[in-house]
Amino acid sequence: MLWWFFISSLIDINNLVFYPTPEHDCSYLDNRQSRSIFLSPDQAMDESSYMQLTDLGFRRSGGHIYRPWCDDCNECKSVRVPLAGFSLSKNQKRVINRNKDLEVTFEAPSNSDEIYNLYETYINLRHSDGDMYPPSREQFESFLCQSPPSSHTQFVCFRLDQQLLAVAVIDLLSKGVSAIYTFFDPAHDARSLGRLAVLWQIQWASKQKMQYVYLGYWIKDCQKMAYKAEYKPLQVFEGLIWKTLEPYEV
Repeated sequence: MLWWFFISSLIDINNLVFYPTPEHDCSYLDNRQSRSIFLSPDQAMDESSYMQLTDLGFRRSGGHIYRPWCDDCNECKSVRVPLAGFSLSKNQKRVINRNKDLEVTFEAPSNSDEIYNLYETYINLRHSDGDMYPPSREQFESFLCQSPPSSHTQFVCFRLDQQLLAVAVIDLLSKGVSAIYTFFDPAHDARSLGRLAVLWQIQWASKQKMQYVYLGYWIKDCQKMAYKAEYKPLQVFEGLIWKTLEPYEV
């Protein structure tokens, strides 16, 4: 497979072992089967390898590095925001202005009661039909608190008068920020906290002179992922290259 040889030209493939998963029902598209390939959890991975794999469309979930590996479907596309060309829309400016009263802090990954209770509320109210329902501390710990040392994971916490409203889990990479997951208090929908978390990452990474914010996978026909196309310009990894997503492709 051409894609596999492309990886081997960048990374010493002899030192990296991947395993495919069995096929299972797709979580995003009806009547589709999906599978992934995972980097063996026994592999030692340095920062350079993690960055290269991210640039090749891989993502992290807990301590696992993976990417879709479906036989008959290529709808899951890695996307990233090139920071040099990003500009705020009028609506995005309103989201930022609406939340100027929030305090933002970097914190080490934690399953404290404060953080876990917010996650539990978010999953119960927003994703009761998803793979992460019902939530549990064990699931939270493995999904968001466990990570390879090379990932430099941080919890970005948004608070209003000491009340935790949102947490964005990010990895700090040499080229930018990888957005792993965001959860927030649904009682504050008017603040658009999910969008705020992405905008904050874009602005912070820009100040650090980074190049990109990696937003994970985007599927054109999946409503849950439609918001990612709001951050323009948006690049998609397709045909072994990153290219700008055109308006007619959304």
